[in-house]
Amino acid sequence: MQKLAELYSGKAKTVYTTDDQDRVIIHFRDDTSAFDGQKIVQLPRKGMVNNKFNAFIMQRLAEEGVPTHFERLLSDNESVFKKLQMIPVECVVRNIAAGSLCRRLGIEEGRPLNPATLEFFLKNDALRDPMINEYHIRTFGWASDAEVERMKELTFRANHILQALFLEADILLVDYKLEFGRFHGEIVLGDEFSPDGCRLWDAATRQKMDKDRFRQDLGNVIEAYEEVGRRLGIFL
Repeated sequence: MQKLAELYSGKAKTVYTTDDQDRVIIHFRDDTSAFDGQKIVQLPRKGMVNNKFNAFIMQRLAEEGVPTHFERLLSDNESVFKKLQMIPVECVVRNIAAGSLCRRLGIEEGRPLNPATLEFFLKNDALRDPMINEYHIRTFGWASDAEVERMKELTFRANHILQALFLEADILLVDYKLEFGRFHGEIVLGDEFSPDGCRLWDAATRQKMDKDRFRQDLGNVIEAYEEVGRRLGIFL
C-alpha cells in the first residue's frame, strides 16, 4: 500500500490517503495537547505508545464483536485504517465520577456510577465540544435513530469488554470517549483508544495513569502510559 497525500492533520495524528480509496494511513505524532489546544508540547515516544496501544485495544474489541476501523500496524508510529465517514458525535462513557461530570453536577470525584452513564458531545473544537442529546443528533441530521442505537449498543458492549480487560491489569477504567463512522453502510468504531482519550486509575492507589497527568502537571506522562501498556501485555 502506498501513502499518498496528507488528508488531515489533527492535534496528535496526521491522516494520509493511499492508493486504496477505502484505506488511510494514520501517523501518530508525539504532540500532546490539552484544554482545546491551549497547552501543547511534544513528549518523546508518545506517538509510538499510542499507536501500539490503540492497535491492541482495537484488535481486542474486534475479536469480541465490536467492528473497528483498525486494520494493521505499519511501523512504530503508523497504522492502516478503513476510511470512514465520521459522525461528529463523541460518546462519553463514565464508570466513575471524574472531570467535567463532577464540576457540572457537584459529584465527588471517585464515586462509582452504577449503571454507567453515556453522554453525547458534538465534536467541534471551535465550540469546545458542547454536550448534546439524541434530539439534537436527530434534528440536525448528524446520525439517524438507527445509527444512534447502534452506537449505543456498541459503546456499552465495548465498556463491558474494556472494564474487565483493565481490571485484570489492576486498573480502573474511569471514563473514556468513543467516536464512530460509516463504512459501506456499517457503523464502525473509529478514531483511537489510548490514554489520551480516557481516564485510567491504579485500582489500589487511585494514582492517575492517563492524560490527566499532563493536564494537571503531575509529570511522568509517557511513563504512566507505558506502565498501563506493560500491565496489559502490550509492552514487555
